[in-house]
Amino acid sequence: MKIGIIGTGNMGRILAEAILDGKAVSPSSLIITNRTLSKALEIKAINEEIIVKKSAVEVAKQSDAVFICVKPHDVYKVLEDILPVLSPDKCVISITSPISTEQLERVVSCSVVRAIPSITNRALAGVILLTFGKKCEEKWKKQLFDLFTTFSEPMEIENNITRVASDIVSCGPAFFSYLTRRFISAAVKETEIPEETAVKLASEMLIGLGELLRKRHYSLQTLQEKVCVKGGITGEGIKVLENELGEVFEHLFQATHVKFEEDLKKINRQYPK
Repeated sequence: MKIGIIGTGNMGRILAEAILDGKAVSPSSLIITNRTLSKALEIKAINEEIIVKKSAVEVAKQSDAVFICVKPHDVYKVLEDILPVLSPDKCVISITSPISTEQLERVVSCSVVRAIPSITNRALAGVILLTFGKKCEEKWKKQLFDLFTTFSEPMEIENNITRVASDIVSCGPAFFSYLTRRFISAAVKETEIPEETAVKLASEMLIGLGELLRKRHYSLQTLQEKVCVKGGITGEGIKVLENELGEVFEHLFQATHVKFEEDLKKINRQYPK
């Protein structure tokens, strides 16, 4: 299978590198391009067998599965450009959450999929969220599940939970990175611990936490219960979190959903009804 990636910015590059590291396909089966071609050439520098093309049309023409990894408002223009070379046996995969598979199917006649990746895929871990178009051929569902399994945990979702699922899977690493940095800053401010030491300790703690969950030694609930001994120090810290966090996460999801609705209105103007 020839895989094309149109757009090698942050997520496009992460996807390309995960595909290579996961050995999903050989480097010579990966065809990429970017509006600023030097970004695509940076990926080629990792492996000379990767094929770089100057245009989206060239990538789509030579690929079986075509990943569109550009900004949401640029997707429609890319679809228009590559439409003449999209034969019915190809599959178009958009990584953009505001664009539905129904909208993609109104523009192209081949199989379509929405696949929302996460930065965690770069470590060959984490989830990738999949929504298949109604006309998506069964062969593509199987092939893409097999492809994504090499570097992630593919999970099929319904359209109505796209935003919240994306918040958890795709935005979640940024949210929890921010919380961890605040955790570290507070430790440095309130004690004599050097920042470098606090960063090292917190990073290793998160890695260990991930391993405990991955190996299913504990669930989130049982892990807290194991660490939080009745009357102990951890319990006092939990009380502070319970008292002061309030509805911060409820407000977080409310804010992301408001922004998502704004994005949907802009995107909907581009696509045929």
